[in-house]
Amino acid sequence: MAKNAFYAQSGGVTAVINASACGVIEAARAHPDKIGKVYAGRNGIIGALTEDLIDTSQESDAAIAALRHTPSGAFGSCRYKLKSLEESKREYDRLMEVFKAHDIGYFFYNGGGDSADTCHKVSQLSERVGFPIQAIHIPKTVDNDLPITDNCPGFGSVAKYIAISTREASYDVRSMAKTSTKVFIIEVMGRHAGWIAAAGGLAADDENDIPIVILFPEVEFDEERFYARVKEMVEKYDYCSVVVSEGAKWPDGRFLAEQGTRDAFGHAQLGGAAPVVANMIKEALGYKYHWAVADYLQRAARHIASKTDVEQAYAVGRAAVEMALEGANAIMPTIVRKSSAPYAWEIGQAPLSEVANVEKMMPREFISENGFGITQACRDYLTPLIQGEDYPPYENGMPKYVTLKNAPVPRKLDDFAL
Repeated sequence: MAKNAFYAQSGGVTAVINASACGVIEAARAHPDKIGKVYAGRNGIIGALTEDLIDTSQESDAAIAALRHTPSGAFGSCRYKLKSLEESKREYDRLMEVFKAHDIGYFFYNGGGDSADTCHKVSQLSERVGFPIQAIHIPKTVDNDLPITDNCPGFGSVAKYIAISTREASYDVRSMAKTSTKVFIIEVMGRHAGWIAAAGGLAADDENDIPIVILFPEVEFDEERFYARVKEMVEKYDYCSVVVSEGAKWPDGRFLAEQGTRDAFGHAQLGGAAPVVANMIKEALGYKYHWAVADYLQRAARHIASKTDVEQAYAVGRAAVEMALEGANAIMPTIVRKSSAPYAWEIGQAPLSEVANVEKMMPREFISENGFGITQACRDYLTPLIQGEDYPPYENGMPKYVTLKNAPVPRKLDDFAL
């Protein structure tokens, strides 16, 4: 008998997470003898806990196909962390209750490290209670910090956006530097890993001699060395661009942007590194500045998404279903780089026991000796990930995205309070 599947999106969304959803649903529809319906969780795992499920079979093939070029999370996402099987026993028991009620035999969880941990625990619990669930984690994170996989779907498009934005803003500053702004600061995402900040370094190349200073989470912030580097760049070029990761830290481990609050996952709430750095430059060097925070713009920019990223996001979604149909459980499809020049990749897999709660940082050999730039090895890694354009269709000058009907599945259980 064909079992139903449950799919959910978790954490911060990306420009290509819906491409993974498209891959899951299209692959499942190709095997109606093995997978019945695909139910999506409305607002992520919360949809499973509250039995607020979406019947994706109510969507046309054309609407599902349009997910591939639509940004953000089509079914809604959430930041809701499930802890250990013991600490969150009530929630995990509820998940199994909902899965049993709706005859769900496949669990596809599309997210980052915390989602991999939840997916792993669901697979463990299903064995413990004797109700088989094949739990497959689908990688997604703009931070590019999941282990084992060469890169994470969602990152390539953010990297492309930041590289382009840094180059374009630098051209702007250069044109005004004689009488106006000397330093432009752009703050990018990346709580502990500086992959996105590194992408800003791609703005400069052999044909674009742009002075860029990067502040990585992996490199302790040295105030005096930073001032000296900015001063050196401005004196040489008349201007300078600074790319600062939200996770840049003082030597004592405090974030430059720490607000003293925590998000739902228990992570430090960040935001504000750019104005902090801008004010420091003004006080120490007296340069006129402008700053910007890329924030949601960097992860929502489907109009300039990397074609490589779109293809990989779709591929891991499709592979998740194919692996499940082959009997795989508690694994994550990975991207395996075969070659950088020419770029070639394939899909592999990794056990969730080796993925959950493990962060992949920037290797030191990717960061320049002075700590403010990227090396050729980093360029060789990043460049293939931002290749190609995959423009969405346009109408009246605007990208045309899809909004699904998201028809609810009739409830079978009592209400559940979060």
